Amino acid sequence: MKIFIKKTYEELSKEAAEIVKKAIQAKPNLVLGLASGGTPQGCYQELSRMHKEEGLDFSQVICFSLDEYLELSFNDPNSYYHFYRENLLNHINIQFRNIHFPDGLVDNPTEFSAEYDKKIKEAGGIDLQLLGIGRDGHLGFNEPGTPLDARTHLAKLTNQTIEDNARFFGKKEYVPKFVITIGPQTIFEVKKILLLASGGNKADAVAKFIEGSITPQITASILQKHPDTIVILDEAAASKLKGKY
Repeated sequence: MKIFIKKTYEELSKEAAEIVKKAIQAKPNLVLGLASGGTPQGCYQELSRMHKEEGLDFSQVICFSLDEYLELSFNDPNSYYHFYRENLLNHINIQFRNIHFPDGLVDNPTEFSAEYDKKIKEAGGIDLQLLGIGRDGHLGFNEPGTPLDARTHLAKLTNQTIEDNARFFGKKEYVPKFVITIGPQTIFEVKKILLLASGGNKADAVAKFIEGSITPQITASILQKHPDTIVILDEAAASKLKGKY
């Protein structure tokens, strides 16, 4: 695990986008895993700028989303599909046929989850996966206690995650209770992982997943064993690390 600490969120975002840019330039048909949430937004804005101002070409890139709320349509303003459209996909030259997302309206989420894993394998696996981290150390929506060998699956959100996401829905009661999410094992099989964390509210989770034990209670801790993980933190998110990085 390589750990880089930047002074600001802006520096973190630019560093992350530069890593994605180099990966695309090295492999134009890169299979890119997308993560939602506030932390990757700066990276997506920088990638959009790189496309417009530097000609970064996304025409062969294949994208897979990390997760999606159950019972939300693609057009729902709170869906992650909408999030990616607004923050990245509408601003680059990616081909629609190369975009893959969990379907929140699917009739059989368990069957769909197995098919989603199959699609990832058929694409040759994810080359580079962007990740954030939850305040309780979760990756995607793999909440504390999720088996580390779990693949893409239907997951129930914890109260803390629902409270954390309530700001996007207006009220806690409006937040969906279930999601489809790529599992820890599917994430572990990604070739390269790029995890971003910003802000003091992530400092505990960052310290636990980097320096604590590997445990299903901190699903991000599985990355300690991953052969090619890059972690980029701002100083606030790194503030509780004991080691020197």
